[in-house]
Amino acid sequence: MKNIIYTLILSTLIIIMGSCSKSSGNIKAENSHSKSDNGTTVTKAQFESSKMKLENITEQRFPTTIKVTGMIDAPPQSVEIISSFSGGYIKKSALLIGDKVKKGQALVTIENPDFIELQQEYLETVEQLAYLKSEYERQKILFEEKISSQKNYLKAESEYKKNLAIASGARKKLQMLNINPKDVEQGNITSVITLYASINGNITEINASKGAYVSPADIIMEIVNTEHIHIELTVFEKNLLQIKEGQKIKFKIPEATDTIFDAEVHLVGTSIDKMTRTSTIHGHLHDDEKHNFAIGMFIDAEIEISSNQSKAISENAIIENDDETVILVLKSFNDELYSFETVSVTIGKKHNGFVEIISGNLKPTDKILTNGAYALIMD
Repeated sequence: MKNIIYTLILSTLIIIMGSCSKSSGNIKAENSHSKSDNGTTVTKAQFESSKMKLENITEQRFPTTIKVTGMIDAPPQSVEIISSFSGGYIKKSALLIGDKVKKGQALVTIENPDFIELQQEYLETVEQLAYLKSEYERQKILFEEKISSQKNYLKAESEYKKNLAIASGARKKLQMLNINPKDVEQGNITSVITLYASINGNITEINASKGAYVSPADIIMEIVNTEHIHIELTVFEKNLLQIKEGQKIKFKIPEATDTIFDAEVHLVGTSIDKMTRTSTIHGHLHDDEKHNFAIGMFIDAEIEISSNQSKAISENAIIENDDETVILVLKSFNDELYSFETVSVTIGKKHNGFVEIISGNLKPTDKILTNGAYALIMD
């Protein structure tokens, strides 16, 4: 009886073990790739469905750069501060911040009774000048003919030339206030002056409104021409000697876009700020007329100080695995299977999606798995 029970138990165990063995075989059959100690095998179906990709080792340029920060700025000749040579009340100002203006366009009008007095004084001086000139010429003739004394001649000459200087000065004041002296000489006197733009650009600042009083020291508005802007970079003292004119600059505006823009070093600062131990680098943009940067935008930049050519592969091929950097190299391929070998490499710089290969058992003809490499190793 005991023998019969032992026989039944043994038969049951055999059946269970057989069933597990079949199940394990089915799971292995369903796996799309397998691993061994020296590599990984992938089926053609998995390679295509996972959109895996093979690439060759290439030669790439890897620059050495210095990271700096700075801002978008405009050269002094592209910025105009609008102010008046004489105080007064704003009578008309129809412009807003952001408005485009052209050179010679009227910006604002200012009214002041003092303008009337200035024109009256000029007109009186001009009228008196005609008489003094006539008297001077008369006394000169009389002196030459020895009819009048030298004293009278010199007095007439002095009065005429003094009045001539006063008239010239008053004329210049009127011109600075944009008042035409010829109009004043014809009796056209005004209490209002107009300020004009001397450059093309955009209004970036307005500090006075209609009816407000402005003094000669006040900034009424600011115009900036953004057609030829540049970048101002701040560089630490330790890096200054490495920077030269003509070096490439790559920069972006982190608060606005991830787009990388190109520029180059145009001027290198020759002094160090005693507090921050930094100097300023002036950079010129490439195709600056195609951009719509705003003055004062903050930028992150890299200045390329040198470069070297090295063997490189795509960043997607690199796998960091247990403090080791590895890649998958195609070992063999047939109609159904891709066989990859895991190769340890030492990497260096990264640039434009490529990684510098410093050392590793690789040949120029090797094909490296890029897309899908990380998932395959980590699976």
